[in-house]
Amino acid sequence: MTKPTIGLSMLYTLNEPFTKMARHLATVNTRLIEIVDDGAHALNKTRVQALNEAANAYGLECTVHAPFADINIASPSKPLLNASLKRLKQSMAYAAALNAKLWVFHPGIKTGISSFYPGKDWAQNLQSIRALCKLAADHGVKIALENVPEPYPFIMKSVEHFTEFYKETNLDVDLVLDIGHANINKQITLFLTAFKDKIAHIHASDNMGELDQHLGIGYGKINWQQFAQTLKQISYSKTVIVESIEHVEESLQTLKQLLA
Repeated sequence: MTKPTIGLSMLYTLNEPFTKMARHLATVNTRLIEIVDDGAHALNKTRVQALNEAANAYGLECTVHAPFADINIASPSKPLLNASLKRLKQSMAYAAALNAKLWVFHPGIKTGISSFYPGKDWAQNLQSIRALCKLAADHGVKIALENVPEPYPFIMKSVEHFTEFYKETNLDVDLVLDIGHANINKQITLFLTAFKDKIAHIHASDNMGELDQHLGIGYGKINWQQFAQTLKQISYSKTVIVESIEHVEESLQTLKQLLA
């Protein structure tokens, strides 16, 4: 059986200038990285060129995590919705220019007026995802939707939400399973088994089961042995990205040993 490819999210460097993050690429102990297109690392043409040069120099492949700060693809405000979609479309174009293996994005978020318009945020979420799928096809970019954590008012957090989503649509969008997020919902194994044919990418970090802490692997309460065993049971052979923000190198080595 082919083993999963293990990579590293550059999330742990998000508080650093982009140029410093880029210098880390010369020393990362993996050939697959995930670029976070947000905050101090928001992509532009110059940065895409620098990343492509680094990828060529160090033999790297990348995925791109779409912007998520202040982004809401289910916003009831048309100006804010349009701004969110414009930013995401820009990000997807940069992902295409990077020859990214995958572009990861978040579902929409409920707002303070959602209760006045039952079902509208879900419908807008689906409409926006359809638009992003069409754009992805135009760019030749593979995209995937991430499960998001409690206690935030995201629209798609649970196995039940994703089950409903896939029943309602036939969109070419896979699932990014964030293990830390699923742990807060106590649904790690359920996600892995329910969507074994839909999961295209996994984010791995630890937490204590209440907040999305992005701890080093083994520094929280997630049962990583059970996680590794379940991956083998479902014959998962795609990508697992370390998304810890501390104990990063240790987490990479721990994950490599677990999935050996």
